[in-house]
Amino acid sequence: MRFTLWPGSIVARLRSWLRAATHRRALESEMDSELCTHFELLTADLIRAGHTPQQAARRAHIEIGAPLMHKENMRASLGLRWLDELADDLRYASRLLRKSPGFTLIAAASLALAIGANTAIFSVAKQVLYERLNVPHAANLRLLSWTGTERGVAVHHVWGDYDSLPGGIATSTSFSYPAFRALQSGNGVLDDLFAFKETGVNATIGNNAQSLQMEMVSGNYYQALQVRPALGRAIQPSDDAQPGQGAVAVISDGLWARAFGRSPGALGQIVKVNYTPLTIVGVNPPSFTGAKNVQQSPDIFVPLSMQSVVHPTAVRKDPSGKPYASALANPEYWWVNVMGRARAGVSDSAAQAALRTQLTTIVRATMPVRKSEDLPQLAVQDGSRGLFRQQRTFAKPMAVLMTLVGFVLLLACANVANLLLARGARRQREMSVRMALGAGRLRILRQMLVESLLLSALGGAGGLLAGFAGSVVIPRLTQNAWEHADFHVHFDWLVFGFTAVITLATGLLFGVAPALAAARAEVTHGLKEGAQTVTRRRKGLNGRLLVGFQIALSTLLVAGAGLFLRTFDHLSHVELGFNSHNLLLVEINPPPARYPAGKDVVLQQQLEQAFVTVPGVENVTPALEAYVSDDYSATDFLPAGEKYDSKKNQEEVYNLVGNRFFETMRIPIVAGRGFSPQDTAGSPAVAVVNQALVRARFAGQNPIGKRFSTSAHNSDGKGKVAADSSIEIVGVCGDTRYTNLRDAPPPQFILPYVQQPEVGGMTFELRSSVKPEALLPELRSVVRQIDPDLPLVNVRTQDEQVAADLVEERVFVALTAGFGMLALLLAAVGIYGVMAFSVAQRRSEIGIRMALGAKPAQVRGMVLRESVWIAVVGVAAGLAGVAVLTRLIKNMLYGVAPNDPLTLAGTVILLLGVALVASWIPARRAASVQPMQALRHE
Repeated sequence: MRFTLWPGSIVARLRSWLRAATHRRALESEMDSELCTHFELLTADLIRAGHTPQQAARRAHIEIGAPLMHKENMRASLGLRWLDELADDLRYASRLLRKSPGFTLIAAASLALAIGANTAIFSVAKQVLYERLNVPHAANLRLLSWTGTERGVAVHHVWGDYDSLPGGIATSTSFSYPAFRALQSGNGVLDDLFAFKETGVNATIGNNAQSLQMEMVSGNYYQALQVRPALGRAIQPSDDAQPGQGAVAVISDGLWARAFGRSPGALGQIVKVNYTPLTIVGVNPPSFTGAKNVQQSPDIFVPLSMQSVVHPTAVRKDPSGKPYASALANPEYWWVNVMGRARAGVSDSAAQAALRTQLTTIVRATMPVRKSEDLPQLAVQDGSRGLFRQQRTFAKPMAVLMTLVGFVLLLACANVANLLLARGARRQREMSVRMALGAGRLRILRQMLVESLLLSALGGAGGLLAGFAGSVVIPRLTQNAWEHADFHVHFDWLVFGFTAVITLATGLLFGVAPALAAARAEVTHGLKEGAQTVTRRRKGLNGRLLVGFQIALSTLLVAGAGLFLRTFDHLSHVELGFNSHNLLLVEINPPPARYPAGKDVVLQQQLEQAFVTVPGVENVTPALEAYVSDDYSATDFLPAGEKYDSKKNQEEVYNLVGNRFFETMRIPIVAGRGFSPQDTAGSPAVAVVNQALVRARFAGQNPIGKRFSTSAHNSDGKGKVAADSSIEIVGVCGDTRYTNLRDAPPPQFILPYVQQPEVGGMTFELRSSVKPEALLPELRSVVRQIDPDLPLVNVRTQDEQVAADLVEERVFVALTAGFGMLALLLAAVGIYGVMAFSVAQRRSEIGIRMALGAKPAQVRGMVLRESVWIAVVGVAAGLAGVAVLTRLIKNMLYGVAPNDPLTLAGTVILLLGVALVASWIPARRAASVQPMQALRHE
């Protein structure tokens, strides 16, 4: 026999159910009206049959039956009965939770903290790793990059990212501007190829000189991204047609608010960018962050055609010996980022193959390529998240944090499940009574799950608030004291959905075991006064297993927090090699257009001489690189007699400094001398090297008097070539940290900046006898007198600079310490709960023991030993997990091994101590049991 289910009938039934579920009052009224009509008709029939009205009404009532039963059957036929039962379950669960405010508060608070931690970390991870550029159809964006052998690729001069990959491969997203134009004109596989480049500039708005982030963009940038300014117009292809003729700018919403108070009058205003006047023609939408990243928007956008004016750089010579007009004409200088949109019907692999062939042709036609060099191999990758540099920085830390907060959530679930198991055991008699009255096991199971889900909903609501607070606080932990940051976490519907999902999953996770335990209750056993003695051992075992699981997770979290705390402590006490206290750092970056080679050196000398006269300044020195600032400059270091070898890495890091550098930074000179006023532009070139460089390049020799040269070779284009002539080593200084705190002091040579042909921007390091911040007004006044359009940039103390290098470790310590403390608290609650329940369940047994002569101290010791054994088993399991998982964070540690004995020993002692403290009150309660009262209670 074949049964056919007609789609029309399904739709009709669904429509009927929806109407009944959403219009309950109307449905109840209709049922009442129908029953009343049926009663009236039956009564009228009975009256016509000869009955009196009173007899007819009575017989009609008897024949029809109870109206409530009819209405219940009608609701069941419409599929509404389960909704009514669910509503009843919710009301009953609400009453139970209100009757136990202590239990409800503890359970909901622990869930709120765990869910909130997960929500906060997820919202930050989503913003950093998964958020796309806020432009239409961002998923269609494609970013161009290239790869080549690190020491053999034909590209030698790169301004931008240049990263090393395993196997001696290098990769970058920077292209030369001529290569971009050639790719754009010959492109037939991607739509709308456009270019951009972000950099820092000096700007003057009104009378306020400041540092801004600028993005230079091709004329079709806004058109390709499909972005319309909120005010005014966008940069157009006509603005980018001729070099130096597109003197217009579009500003960010943030700069519009800060500098112009969101006034429409900002349009048409003039802003000087590196002394070049530009007319503001538009304001970007608030959500637009440019094409580089999703975190923070550049302040100002200008046409790429203005590069030679607002940011002149890389004026090198062409093959005929003539200098290129600008980086726009230089095919050997790779600096612009290139994006496009995927074309319908063209796969990424096909687009990559076509563009790779095209780039190979372009490079061979425009650049000198030696026989030993390989050509850059173009790649097409996802561009929806911009350059996505944050993946390399944050992917692993975010994975670690998500794992840790997942453990916190499991810990909270185990804790609440344990509390519910104990609560369910006390309600066994209630469940037996309900089953005796006709409730089915499925009905009991559903009731318990509803209670769990309601509890998790309370925790989820609190977790949402806690997560929002965390998503505001965590980004602030990553900010430093001197840079303006607009990094905000978007607490959007995806975050709400994530919170809802983990709330539901949490309710089911911790609610299933107690619900199944309640549904297995036996009617006859539950109705007996002493029935709990039958299953107390099995239920106690469940609780002990959950507590052991909690302690194992707590061990992981506490050990992780300890490792990061030890890492932070080691890094905080790293020997810097210089005195960082009372040291103020200010950067001054003179634009090359006004201060070309030679004039920039004179400017820095003027500033140095002026700064030293400021009251409170003890010493001052400029430096090309501020130490521990994550920046470096490197070039070839060739001792006399040594030739350049392309197969060797002959580069060393260097610094250009003033002649008071060593006194200001208090770096000891261990041999020879430092710099003096006699080391001038016209005197013989000199240098000071550190001890690490002596060990690396002059082992067993006295370096004083040795000579070396710095080559013009600079494969990655980073830093400035210091000089090409022979330089004499006149001194050896102590080793210092250079780029960051983690890396050991590298071999380094130090040169007087006054002996260099050009220096560009420098950081002034001022040793003060007063609070460094007190110097700022006078310093700004001094700079204003020399050049009112020069701003002080990145003003901070050296201690703040060092603290900024510890941001990641500080965030990890703060978060993991919070997770660890929460884990200890939850473990303590779990141990206390299971031991208190065990003592209550074994009251009669303890009474018998004491009646037979057991002393209170023995009973107390019995309970404490039981809790310690649970803790020992949990800690052992946790340590096994620590041995496996901490290997994944080995690279994030410093000065401490993943199996650090001190950290693990501290973790074990701490958890065993928590177990003893948490079980002390139940142990005392057990020791105070009176035998006669216990036996009488039984």
